[in-house]
Amino acid sequence: MNNEQKDQLLPSASLVQNGLLAEVPAGLNDLACAIYERNVEKGFYEKPKNIGEMLCLIHSEVSEALEADRKDHYANLPMFESFNDWNRPKSDAFSFESNIKNTFEDEMADIIIRVLDLCAFKGIDIEKHISLKMQYNAAREKYHGKKY
Repeated sequence: MNNEQKDQLLPSASLVQNGLLAEVPAGLNDLACAIYERNVEKGFYEKPKNIGEMLCLIHSEVSEALEADRKDHYANLPMFESFNDWNRPKSDAFSFESNIKNTFEDEMADIIIRVLDLCAFKGIDIEKHISLKMQYNAAREKYHGKKY
């Protein structure tokens, strides 16, 4: 992505401050930019990116989601949220790791994070492309003309 594309996609003010989102992004493009900014900050863009590797990492997250589902490993949000009642920060690693980490929901979040990071890296207006695809799919026949 060239600098002009980045300027068009990235928000004017950084959404990431001290490793945390300064605000909740308004849409997928803003979220993609915040994810990309954080990954740059964390050093994930110090080496040139390989699109094939980025796609394989998305696939690995899909496989991890499959395994979490096969093991019936789902997030325990009530327990995680109850940690707040114990005056423990919700960002506490123990509460996250024992109630959220490696669950189906966690892996689904990883998939979306990796996809949106790739979209920001490539300068893709994902909101526009999702809208276009949904319009196209609305006019297609059942199962899009396939057996299943």
